[in-house]
Amino acid sequence: MKEIESYKLGKIEVTISETDKQNKLLVHCFDGEFKSEFTVSQYEYENYRRLMNQRISRAFSGESDED
Repeated sequence: MKEIESYKLGKIEVTISETDKQNKLLVHCFDGEFKSEFTVSQYEYENYRRLMNQRISRAFSGESDED
């Protein structure tokens, strides 16, 4: 899988990679202790990245994701 982008959200390392499925991307998150992986569509990645980053940050901080 080809890496598209890699960045940090505080102490969380986020890596975005291609998958075998068309228009799907793998989001891999690791904070040094816990890791999480999930898939998003290309559209979600391009248009809802800020929301995705907020949810990643909340998930690793233990906060509820309910608004």
